[in-house]
Amino acid sequence: MSGQDRLTVESLSMSDVSNLLPVTPSIDQFGHIIANVAAPAFLLGAVAAFISVLVTKINRVIERAQFVHGISDDDRERSFLKNDLSRLRRRAALLNRSLYFAVIAAILTSLIIIVAFISSLLRLAHEHGVAILFTAAMLAFCASLVDLARETRIALHDNDLRI
Repeated sequence: MSGQDRLTVESLSMSDVSNLLPVTPSIDQFGHIIANVAAPAFLLGAVAAFISVLVTKINRVIERAQFVHGISDDDRERSFLKNDLSRLRRRAALLNRSLYFAVIAAILTSLIIIVAFISSLLRLAHEHGVAILFTAAMLAFCASLVDLARETRIALHDNDLRI
């Protein structure tokens, strides 16, 4: 390879390297990316708080079921609470399903953030994908809220208000 050929090869490789530099995001681009993912990040925080509420409610139902199981058959004052076990099972099942849908909503919301960030970074169109993920996340969250409402309705029972 002659000196002229080496210079051309070196200049081409330097040119290729310089073409990569504009791909590196600027501070303004990072600001735009962060602005795109800020709303889903707040949504993720809200879903995480909702999951915490559901876990607390599930724990209370479990504690109540353990309390009812611990009542002896000789205790006439509280033995009527044993009839409440099937209702507690229904409540636990609804809360478990509500938690399941809330976790799905959190995963989908996390995927929104990941897709939006990577797409913005690579300058790819992501609007349709994010819209689909957002819609799916909201549907899962709505399903979770419906199950929570059903559980709350069951929870408001005379036996819960006596003790």
